[in-house]
Amino acid sequence: MQQIMTYGEDKKTLFDGKHVLITGGTGSLGKVLTQRLLSGQYGTPEKIIIFSRDEAKQYLMRLSFRHLKAATEEIIYPNFEELLEFRIGDVRDLHSVVGVLRDVDIVFNAAAMKQVPICEYFPHEAVRTNIEGAENIVRGIQQFNLPVETVVAVSTDKACKPVNVMGMTKAIQERLFMSANLRCRGTRFIGVRYGNVLASRGSVIPLFHSQIRAGGPVSITSPDMTRFLLSLDQAVQTIMDACRLACPGEVFVPRVRSSLIINVAKALIGNRNIEIEEVGIRPGEKIHEILVAEEEVSRTVRRGDHYAIRSILPEVDTVEDQRPPLTGEYSSADKIMDLEETTRLLRDNQLMVEDVQIEGGELLR
Repeated sequence: MQQIMTYGEDKKTLFDGKHVLITGGTGSLGKVLTQRLLSGQYGTPEKIIIFSRDEAKQYLMRLSFRHLKAATEEIIYPNFEELLEFRIGDVRDLHSVVGVLRDVDIVFNAAAMKQVPICEYFPHEAVRTNIEGAENIVRGIQQFNLPVETVVAVSTDKACKPVNVMGMTKAIQERLFMSANLRCRGTRFIGVRYGNVLASRGSVIPLFHSQIRAGGPVSITSPDMTRFLLSLDQAVQTIMDACRLACPGEVFVPRVRSSLIINVAKALIGNRNIEIEEVGIRPGEKIHEILVAEEEVSRTVRRGDHYAIRSILPEVDTVEDQRPPLTGEYSSADKIMDLEETTRLLRDNQLMVEDVQIEGGELLR
């Protein structure tokens, strides 16, 4: 077997001169990832391409990143000459994907259908985006022999022992990308898997904020429900560390704490006289989430501040790693933060109700 190796050990030059593509780049994660890439912390990319099918979100993101207030300030927008470039397209369409992949070095696949109940009601739509979209990326690289260096699959804890459509499609996406290391020998396919990202679009915290501002009640699905909690910055850091340290076929998992969702609600309510209402579990929801399943423990090792789940395929997992494997399943039911710790986490991330504004159910920071 090959000896353990790392990619781009010098993080200050990781993206120097690279053409970076973010599919689904107008989402919460895509915006923070773009900010990190533009910061120069990991080198200076030559081009960052935001690829999505929503022209309205691209318009707003473009204005935000150019610090403009309205389109009237944007008389001529030299889109294709800018460092930050916006492309309309859909991962479901192979021709669209192939067109944007040309001359790209690194791909972050953040395009997804991720709302659990919506995926339950429209499962084939989830298949088209989460599975067929991923296959289009692989097929485009393979059929046209594109010199893409790295593809990072953004996955979810729901892909681990999946019980809902969203998790099932993401689990298949993980395996599709990992096996792609055998189809596209010149490209490194890796992944990241993490839990609830604090205040991301569609997450529970913006809902709690709006319910509190309306005077309540605050709705929870079950008093026993737990979730891993990490900030958008931690999610992006996991992606960056995977780019720097992951071997082909590996999935990186952040080592983070979990909380009872009822404690998140209590922390946000604080001393306000607002009731908590139990409404029942939504279609496809779990009580607890798992980031590393029992079946994955034997091939999971600690890599920096993360766990690395090595590929299940022996032809892909060809790197020798002497680190001891994980000894048990990694579940949100373990090491749960108490109310005080949960409150501190939300306060440190400036997510208390008084810290933010709400517009259309989404946080404005």
